[in-house]
Amino acid sequence: MWLVYSLTSDPLYTGVAGFMTMVPQAFQFLAGPLVDQWSIRRILVGTQLIQAAVVSLIPIAHIFGFLTVELVLVVMSILSALNQLVYPAQTTALPRILDDEELVAANSAFSVAYQGFDMVANGIGGVLIGLFGAVALFALDAVTFGIAAVVFATVSIPPTNTVTDDKRPADELTGADKLADASTRPLAGDDSRVANDSTALVTDGDGDCIESEDTNSYVARMREGVAVIRGTFLVPLLAGAVIANFSVGMILAATPPYADSLTVPEALNLIGAAGAYGILMASIAAGGFVGAIATNIVADRRLGRSMVVGYTLAGILWSSGLLANWLPLTALLFVLAYIPIGALAVQVAAVVQSAPPAEMVGRVSSVHGSASASMVPIGSLAGGIVAGWLSPQVAMTALGVAAFSLALYVLVNPDLREMPAPDRMTIDL
Repeated sequence: MWLVYSLTSDPLYTGVAGFMTMVPQAFQFLAGPLVDQWSIRRILVGTQLIQAAVVSLIPIAHIFGFLTVELVLVVMSILSALNQLVYPAQTTALPRILDDEELVAANSAFSVAYQGFDMVANGIGGVLIGLFGAVALFALDAVTFGIAAVVFATVSIPPTNTVTDDKRPADELTGADKLADASTRPLAGDDSRVANDSTALVTDGDGDCIESEDTNSYVARMREGVAVIRGTFLVPLLAGAVIANFSVGMILAATPPYADSLTVPEALNLIGAAGAYGILMASIAAGGFVGAIATNIVADRRLGRSMVVGYTLAGILWSSGLLANWLPLTALLFVLAYIPIGALAVQVAAVVQSAPPAEMVGRVSSVHGSASASMVPIGSLAGGIVAGWLSPQVAMTALGVAAFSLALYVLVNPDLREMPAPDRMTIDL
């Protein structure tokens, strides 16, 4: 995102970059059946090698003088599309390697690792960009993709028909079909994503394997997921997620030009606007990271009330950060603002996982995740337009406005306001 902005100095292009990068995430659920059919290790190794080659085009183009924003946009889109295979493949590998009782802890570790690494990488990346330039970071990316390919090549992942030490088939109850059809990155405690393998088998009354009549139909599975959601509290909950993700898309596109206009202390002038951008992105990731860890503090409280209080606090803190207009204080307030947002995101995810019937969780999660994730690229495009036509500061207010709106939305909606703790919410079909 920063390289696009540095090449154009136009927020509209950062919005386009965000749109092109995030659109593939809305279709990640389509990768599930492919991941089920292909070798997991080959997917992981192959995607890393391809990404290493693709990302190398940026420093090569810079060296030979043909680096353009169009090339960067194409590279970003390809990398994002390849990642839609990587994330389901990683979650698919877990139940083939681990026992059932280890999956929750493993997915929690995945979530903490992703958010924690994002926090560290954003901060370090911004500083490195300020010191050495964005192109040098792409060269480093190529090296890390190569290292990842080597690491994945050393991992032994049993196929789905492998028999475990206790004589159970490895894909019985913990098969890859439970996790491969992920529409979002792994969430803490998410051990119920169902891929609905296009060749999945079920057993009849005699224990013989027969092909499920719905396993070959994407449309049928999605309709079932929509049918479960329709008429339940998940509909207004999904509407809230749509609003939240739209605002997140807006600030992601507006952050580069906003960082360029932010007042930076003289002691931090060396890292420049790129460093300020990295610090802001790291502060957002840090807040979400702390919020995810702190979820247990409010896990037993009524979710409706937690949402009203949490979103109100987030709106106040985020707006205060924008008014401060000084990098250290703004970054601190952004961290604090994202703590309740991160905690509520984990709780909402837990509701989507626990409320539907067990056999429908994958489809409901897929519909919910894809519908909400589809708003991030649209919000990114809108954020770039608003930042260009008005100002980055105006676009950045989107999150504060959305937080206040969500608090009011929950307060006036009885279905949401009276929601109990996530583990007490159910949907009766």
